[in-house]
Amino acid sequence: MTAAQKQALDTLWDKYCLEHERVCDFSEEFGRTAPIILEIGFGNGESLAKTAIQNPDKDYVGIEVHKPGVGNLLAQLERQEIRNVRVFYHDAIEVLENCIPAHSLSAVHLFFPDPWHKRKHHKRRIVRPSFVHLIAQKLVVGGYFHAATDWQHYAQHMLKILNVADQFANQSPDQGYCPMPGYRPLTKFEQRGLRLGHGVWDLIFNLEPTVDRSNTIRT
Repeated sequence: MTAAQKQALDTLWDKYCLEHERVCDFSEEFGRTAPIILEIGFGNGESLAKTAIQNPDKDYVGIEVHKPGVGNLLAQLERQEIRNVRVFYHDAIEVLENCIPAHSLSAVHLFFPDPWHKRKHHKRRIVRPSFVHLIAQKLVVGGYFHAATDWQHYAQHMLKILNVADQFANQSPDQGYCPMPGYRPLTKFEQRGLRLGHGVWDLIFNLEPTVDRSNTIRT
């Protein structure tokens, strides 16, 4: 952790970070009613900050467990006077379960999650049926889930799970992957991978209006 990141955590935590021990009232947190976009695993926060600047009519909530990344984002928010971002430093599943009100999110973004590429670690992947049912409970009808990965096997894994989830409709005409939408910034990591010939796969699924969201979460 750099000195600047530590200073940001020490001085800006109360201004931008949310507690993970209570249900959030986003209208109170942001001082307005606006679409809420949740980003899981924002890394160093540069892409999230850029997106928030480009979309001042939306409010963004980021979740990250890497503390230097949280500090880096807090410093950016203060330096660039970004007021439509709040941050959780905690486990994403627990935040979704305990802090996010039902039907409160317009979108959930999951960009380049850890693929846990070894077979014995696949059970640690965040995208699994229980996660899909959980975010279905948190999205508004018509809201969407957008995942992106540069690991093809993980893309196939997510596509298989999402295509059989009756809560969601694939926004790809051929029920496969979607073109990269303009709202997703191209990260430095992604740019480097593309120069090396690596692929990137985007999946976008909308919550269907007819879904019965009273179902319990499956494991």
